[in-house]
Amino acid sequence: MTKIYRAVLLSTCTALLAAGCASGPQFREMDASGIPTLQPNHGRVYFFRESSFLGAGVSPLINIDGVAVGRSVTGQYFYVDEPAGEHTVSVRTEAENTLTLSLAAGETKYVRTTVTPGFIVGHVRPFVETPEAAAGHMKSLKYVGRQ
Repeated sequence: MTKIYRAVLLSTCTALLAAGCASGPQFREMDASGIPTLQPNHGRVYFFRESSFLGAGVSPLINIDGVAVGRSVTGQYFYVDEPAGEHTVSVRTEAENTLTLSLAAGETKYVRTTVTPGFIVGHVRPFVETPEAAAGHMKSLKYVGRQ
């Protein structure tokens, strides 16, 4: 039993170290450096997850309309540009959690992912955040681009 605990501890520590080594710029640096302008008839969706020990080793794919666009990784963010309209965001670990959002041309939305306890592995849930709340949460997160 001790070997199992050691393996779990080692994998958790490795995941935390890897998450802390993200080399991308912080949100405040990316924002200041100028993010590309949107194409006509598109909106932008930022996905982010705050740094946390809870679920640090869980990094599932995030899908928009069934297409993988990135991963939910602790302490990191990325963005995607999508055509205006209704979109379904989904994240799956042992259970799938979805979110439907409406994106207008030129609009920016912020989706925060959080980990909640699951039966075997944590469940990652997407939530829409206000721009003000998102800015506070994202200021020290690392940009990782689409993964």
